Amino acid sequence: MVQVLVARSHDCDVLVIGGGIVGLSTAYALSRAAPGTRVTVLEKEPGPARHQTGRNSGVIHSGVYYRPGSLKARYAVRGAAEMVTFCAEYSIPHAVTGKLIVATSREELPRLHALAQRGRENGIAVRELCGTQIAEYEPEADGLAALHVGTTGICDFAAVARRLAEASGAEIRYGARVVRVDRRPDRGVAVLTAGGDVVRGRVLVNCAGLHCDEIAHRTGDDPGARIVPFRGEYYELARPELVRGLVYPVPDPAFPFLGVHLTRGVDGGVHVGPNAVPALAREGYDWRTVRPRELGATLSWPGSWQLARRHWRYGTGELHRSLSRSAFTRAVRRLLPAVREDDLVPTAAGVRAQAVLRDGTLADDFLIREGPRAVHVVNAPSPAATASLPIGREIARRAMAQLTAQVR
Repeated sequence: MVQVLVARSHDCDVLVIGGGIVGLSTAYALSRAAPGTRVTVLEKEPGPARHQTGRNSGVIHSGVYYRPGSLKARYAVRGAAEMVTFCAEYSIPHAVTGKLIVATSREELPRLHALAQRGRENGIAVRELCGTQIAEYEPEADGLAALHVGTTGICDFAAVARRLAEASGAEIRYGARVVRVDRRPDRGVAVLTAGGDVVRGRVLVNCAGLHCDEIAHRTGDDPGARIVPFRGEYYELARPELVRGLVYPVPDPAFPFLGVHLTRGVDGGVHVGPNAVPALAREGYDWRTVRPRELGATLSWPGSWQLARRHWRYGTGELHRSLSRSAFTRAVRRLLPAVREDDLVPTAAGVRAQAVLRDGTLADDFLIREGPRAVHVVNAPSPAATASLPIGREIARRAMAQLTAQVR
């Protein structure tokens, strides 16, 4: 570890790495919980929300999918209500649209019913529909049965992130890519940026998303997982009038992705997707973007091979839909038969930072690890944007506990 901490003075109390919605929510929560706390946020991009936050489908998730009692379930349910309130308070475009989860085969009916039970356990009002009732909500959708979840919504998460940045009172440094970290448990943490600046803090908070495991290692902590990037490829629907709100398939519980779905955004357009394929770089938004060092890190992780062996059939289907628009169209037509291949217009992709454990297990909950003077957010994919306000408070609580412990 390169030693860049050479003095006892600190530029801030809490040094946050990452200017996505989770990092900015943490800065916002710190300013609310402990006014006067000096917070600095380092973001390598020229502005906030340039990766996961600004490249998702903009859905405020209800929490219906997640295991009761898990952080995802608790924070998504609470966060969805808070996000709607936040958007209303700051005039950020949003709407509570509700959504349909549609079963298109008999094999999916037990899973749909189990999902309804899970939703009720999480305190979410759901309505089970027979096939003929689907048209009440989505006239063009087709299925044997469906679940209507009324609390699902949509918003502009990038706008939320910008407002959090403004309201946090933190010093936010854009274009500040972290290249080295020096932690001294008795003195603090300092980071060196690519521009040559050294920033010293009493506690480090790692919200680096796609690079969070790398930052943890540079700090000297073992995150216990490796980030394996998955690209989500989207299309825009040329005939948005076919969809009123949000239409989803019944998810496969063995895999963390929800399958191809249709979501009407706050701009009136309809996103279709994503299919999930391995990305060849942590910011690999297309097949042409390959970064050998990052790809090598993925391939050298034992969990990546275990994951591939376990889910190769599912992965083959995802790859086929990535390379064949007709195959992608067939997946969409299961939910919305009126969609034609020429209705699908390629649009921007996103990359999900998925933490994979050494044994190939996908981390299925938010994962926060701590070390001396450091809090690492190791796994915070969807529904992290929805849950960002309560997640930010939890991270802020942990950071403040470390600050308090240093004073004693």
